[in-house]
Amino acid sequence: MKALVQKFFGSGNRRGILSMITAMLLFTTNDVFVKLSTEHATSGHIMLMRSGGAVLIIFIILLIKGETRQLKLSLDRNVLLRALSDLIATLTFVYAIFHMPLPNLSAIVLGSPVVLTACGALVLRESVGWRRWTAVCFGLAGVLLIVQPAGESFNVWSLLAIVCLFGVVGRDLFTRIVGISVPATVSIFSACLVMTLSALVMLASEGWPPLAPRELIYLSLSAIFMTGGYVMSIDAMRHGELAVVGPFRYTGLLAALFYGYTIWGDIPNDMAKIGIAVVVGSGLYILHREAVRTRAARR
Repeated sequence: MKALVQKFFGSGNRRGILSMITAMLLFTTNDVFVKLSTEHATSGHIMLMRSGGAVLIIFIILLIKGETRQLKLSLDRNVLLRALSDLIATLTFVYAIFHMPLPNLSAIVLGSPVVLTACGALVLRESVGWRRWTAVCFGLAGVLLIVQPAGESFNVWSLLAIVCLFGVVGRDLFTRIVGISVPATVSIFSACLVMTLSALVMLASEGWPPLAPRELIYLSLSAIFMTGGYVMSIDAMRHGELAVVGPFRYTGLLAALFYGYTIWGDIPNDMAKIGIAVVVGSGLYILHREAVRTRAARR
């Protein structure tokens, strides 16, 4: 697998960029299969099939890499808090995707770099200058334009999308706190295991309505694409500079817009289009300023 990725993706930032683009396409395709399955599948079905399948695949990866002894690190407090944040993000995303257009939901969640910058300053005491604070304010305004709290489309699902955004930010914050002391595969395994156990609790209360073969196929493919996205995102972070690779996270939004239009005919309204542009622009500027700070620190 490594040799195959090396052959086609190369190394360094080139590999990081291509791996990030691949990861975002895989993640977005996973979201598509989840949304396609919502006609008959319950939230418990979706959680169990996605996370349970991912647990199995990642455990096999851990076996192959000889990292199973590292699983004891899953009990680390910050690893568990990261898993809890990921659970909140996943639960709210799954419930929201039943009722929201995929492009709008994806755009809100991709506001995470903007909110993460603010939280990094407030929680981790990271240095954030006035330029990035300005970008944060614009980014939050962009999220409001997408959500449109005064519009007719605003409802509880819009609020869940915002909770999902903060769940993603919490997950990324704890990922920074955990650092490289815990293998990424262990952190992902811990999160997926927590989600699997939560899904079993949900199904115990919901029951297990029979699924049609089509939904089983959709959810199985979702688990495969989600796991592939995790693996490729790890590869991107390990082989490319964050400031270079990070902006390509927004290719996921392009994929969501394409899927949303071609499959469901979803087209964001004019205000949401402006909001999407503002969120992406703010996120890209924040990543640009991070690159400037990194270069200055190296001098």
